[in-house]
Amino acid sequence: MIIAPANTSDVPAIANILTGWNASTHWMPRVHSRASEKGFAQMLVDNGWTLVARNDERLLGFLSRDKRKIHALYVSVHARGGGVGKALLDQAKQASDSLSLYTFQDNDGAQRFYLREGFSEVFRTDGAGNDEGLPDICYEWRRA
Repeated sequence: MIIAPANTSDVPAIANILTGWNASTHWMPRVHSRASEKGFAQMLVDNGWTLVARNDERLLGFLSRDKRKIHALYVSVHARGGGVGKALLDQAKQASDSLSLYTFQDNDGAQRFYLREGFSEVFRTDGAGNDEGLPDICYEWRRA
């Protein structure tokens, strides 16, 4: 697995990972169009915020971070459980003394992952501040 900065040619694969996650997550309402997901992926790449993990065949996942705030960490359905998310998160940890992120309260797998990776819950919301309107949790990690 190789981790590198994303480039414009990665945008379709990043959008596909987003679409795949939405399609495979039964509790996630479909609030963004495919075109909107492509636009979001393009913005993440254009801002220089995104690292991608890939093997010889395909993009496996991506992490988008603006300084200390992680905006997105997604792994392809086919690569989940293979250490891709951890590898991307480890890169972000090496670049910062602290990180914060949100995950949905219904995303039990993400909650377990972030707690295992040393994040602590900071607060919960009712979802009024996100596009999906779903309750979420803010997590924070600080270098020891």
